[in-house]
Amino acid sequence: MSVIKNVVVIASTGNLGPPIVRALVAANFNVTALTRGSSAPFSSPVQVHKVDYESASSLAEVFKGQDAVVSPIATGGLGIQKKIIDAAVQAGVKRFIPSEFGIDTRNAEGGLGKILSAKQETREYLDKVSKENPGFTWTGISTSLFFDWGFKWGSLGFSLPNKTATIFDSGNEPFHATNLDTIGEAVTSVLSPAHFAATANRYLLISGVTTTQNAILSILEEATGEKFKVSHVSTEDSLKTADEKLAKGDFSAFGDYLKVRLFKDGKGAARTATAELANKELGLREDDVRETVRRVLKV
Repeated sequence: MSVIKNVVVIASTGNLGPPIVRALVAANFNVTALTRGSSAPFSSPVQVHKVDYESASSLAEVFKGQDAVVSPIATGGLGIQKKIIDAAVQAGVKRFIPSEFGIDTRNAEGGLGKILSAKQETREYLDKVSKENPGFTWTGISTSLFFDWGFKWGSLGFSLPNKTATIFDSGNEPFHATNLDTIGEAVTSVLSPAHFAATANRYLLISGVTTTQNAILSILEEATGEKFKVSHVSTEDSLKTADEKLAKGDFSAFGDYLKVRLFKDGKGAARTATAELANKELGLREDDVRETVRRVLKV
């Protein structure tokens, strides 16, 4: 049985990198955090390395003696993942977890698929490389929307400072989402002795919560003691806006496509995915919507 002890985290200073690093450290992995800059927000026992992701030799040096590489790299940097994968294979890395965190890219079509094509290509490349190199494996982890992060950045449709809510269609369509710390726990679970072999060369879906916009609105108003100003938007209008943006090369269309994917009445994305969820297999806890809201609001 392969035992994973030494783990590299790519893009460790982004939104998802720190919670993944924290979870790995808490689970007693030896963690190396990579950064383009000269510093990162980590202290001992985390080792921090500045690296040139475009340099195969720079990556190969860092990957020596490493068992796994986790890549929560942002969309803008997805093009370098193939070089990182090649360096990991050359160094004898046993498991690669690519930047699949977010929606299930296997079912991303149309404009959304175009924006996420680099993730799809990376997944296909990993499948090819793992077949050519039996000692090298991969695991994709799809988390759907980042839940607590979504409150801060408005991707859930709510502006906490302004006490406003944008409700798409009826607001009653169930959707999946996961808190950042729970995503970190999913990574550690995949790399643990209990699940490492069973998660090899697989694409996993996880979800911290299943909820609706209207349910969140009710909890927000209860927690703040204030009524939110609500506006309603049709996901058909969001889709039209997204298509127009993408036609102009504006990839901010992703946010509009995401609203359609998650909130469109009758879309059924959460219902379809529920049967595939690996939460029980990985031993993941369920995120609490009310607790998450109160933590984000700090009330």
